[in-house]
Amino acid sequence: MSAIAYLNFDGVAEQAIEFYSEALQAIEVKKVTYKDFPQDPSYPLPENELNMIMESSIEFAGGKIMMSDLLPSMKGVTGELMKGNNVWISLVYADKQKLERYFKGLSVDGHVIMPLSNTPWSSCFGMLVDKFGFCWKFNSDADQFLDNVISNKQ
Repeated sequence: MSAIAYLNFDGVAEQAIEFYSEALQAIEVKKVTYKDFPQDPSYPLPENELNMIMESSIEFAGGKIMMSDLLPSMKGVTGELMKGNNVWISLVYADKQKLERYFKGLSVDGHVIMPLSNTPWSSCFGMLVDKFGFCWKFNSDADQFLDNVISNKQ
């Protein structure tokens, strides 16, 4: 079992899929629109929602992110989509060059909070907010740091 980040968008999932696929050098991209499934005649979707993304995923470097659009017709049920800092996506990857490429790609039109640098807890750590408002942490050796801290506590 693995935990997978699932990102919801307000009608721009298609652009997000393209952006993340390129920035993270995705090895596989899957996407399904609402029109790909038969519509319930009792509850037909408005025409403008049929091309929105119902479900998608991108796979990269052993990781996976899923994405979809929040339908305007569903906002009364699910509430408004809100951006915030309550979710961070953490990329822990030993290959520092690849980590740097991901960081560079995701920072396009975004905001770098902390450039990639050597810190007391990692030899390569950085943080940014991408152009869609999602927060990312990058870490080349977080697992080693945590293992050392736990070992020293015992």
